[in-house]
Amino acid sequence: MEHSFKPEVLEQLKRLEEKYVPLGQDLAAYLEGLYHTSFLTYWDYIHLDTLLSLQNPRTNIPDEKIFIMYHQITELYFKLCLEEYKQIGEDKELTTDMLLRRLKRINRYFDNLISSFDVMVDGMDPKQFLQFRMALMPASGFQSVQYRMIEIASTDLRNLVDKAKRAALGLQSTQEEMIGCIYWREGATEVASGAKTLTLLQFEEKYTAHLISFAKEYEHKNVWHVYKNLPEADQQNPKLKQALRDLDSNVNVNWPLMHYKSAVRYLQRDPEVIAATGGTNWQKYLPPRFQKRIFYPEIWSEKELQDWGKGWVDKVLNGDI
Repeated sequence: MEHSFKPEVLEQLKRLEEKYVPLGQDLAAYLEGLYHTSFLTYWDYIHLDTLLSLQNPRTNIPDEKIFIMYHQITELYFKLCLEEYKQIGEDKELTTDMLLRRLKRINRYFDNLISSFDVMVDGMDPKQFLQFRMALMPASGFQSVQYRMIEIASTDLRNLVDKAKRAALGLQSTQEEMIGCIYWREGATEVASGAKTLTLLQFEEKYTAHLISFAKEYEHKNVWHVYKNLPEADQQNPKLKQALRDLDSNVNVNWPLMHYKSAVRYLQRDPEVIAATGGTNWQKYLPPRFQKRIFYPEIWSEKELQDWGKGWVDKVLNGDI
């Protein structure tokens, strides 16, 4: 008895034929390949076994594995953010609504990261952390290139230049010149000598060329540039401006603040302060009020700019946060 296909199956076969035949491909051969293909499983699709095997601690101290997994989760969230930035930058017909949706997604990712950082602040045993951290030198979260890419994709590169050097750079400065004066270099210097830490030297050797290339790519694709290219009426959309303010606060205040809170918990031991694994000057590098890096200064009031990050550090030190 001749088998009759359902109309929806015939429609899909027709669509497949329209796709493959103009390319000179044999649709029957592709269908035969599909016949021999195994059913997809969840664990194969997300490479679960590989993912769960990527934790390789350098010591036998139990909490080091927690430390590794949390940072891997963080990098996956950063990658989620970068996928949103990519779609924002590459959408040739980007609407205000679409930009707002993408910004809300990025902010949700950072909200999750910020709220989950208590795993680092309160979730690890301080004694264990201070033991296994010595095996990590000179590696440091400072070396997260994805975080640097998020910063570059968020704003004009000039806003990331060290605040003491911004005035000295001319308006025609190249990406190379601005990367050379980027704010994070000041945070990766030896506390005693002022020389570059090994952490920074390693990071620059591996990523400088990549970051310069990324900065050139996003010169006209970063969120601020995309926003400024919207019609003036759309730029005044209160929800969109709030999403930009939230992004600025999340990346430049709330996220560094959680790291500062963690550093205070584990590294602040008066009268002696323990150095970070990378030798970074975290006391001056992490507090937002010192760096005053701001993605979108034009959408904040003068008072807000002057008070950027003010009070947060004191609250942490006093145990109010």
